[in-house]
Amino acid sequence: MTTPEDPAQPWPAQWLRGVLDLAVLAVIAREETYGYRIANDLHDLGLGTVKGGTLYPLLARLEETGAVDTTWREGESGPGRKWYAVTAAGRDRLHREGARWRDFAHLTSGLVGEADEPVPDPAPPTSQDTPQNLDAGAQR
Repeated sequence: MTTPEDPAQPWPAQWLRGVLDLAVLAVIAREETYGYRIANDLHDLGLGTVKGGTLYPLLARLEETGAVDTTWREGESGPGRKWYAVTAAGRDRLHREGARWRDFAHLTSGLVGEADEPVPDPAPPTSQDTPQNLDAGAQR
């Protein structure tokens, strides 16, 4: 679990696991890109730091399912990079799952919003509400 004091990890890991495939696909759909830039874009968008050990297996799964195509390009001033481009199937998936995610987010936001509403303080007890001691007047 993450803590609010860690700006690199602003969200709990279980939340990111639920949306990371979709978020990565959305970043790639913006323009052809490579892994390091995807991680930086996700960070800049406010999702926090996504480590390579999480990102690259996810990218491999997107490639295996046909959501992205890859090409290898020589680097201009450094090592070559694997570039990712969204496919038509990937755009369809992004559109379909994006709509479902928005519905889910709306549903859960409403549910949590209801739970966040302050509970009114109970009214102070009145003399009718307080139990009477039946022996109050009896003394021995």
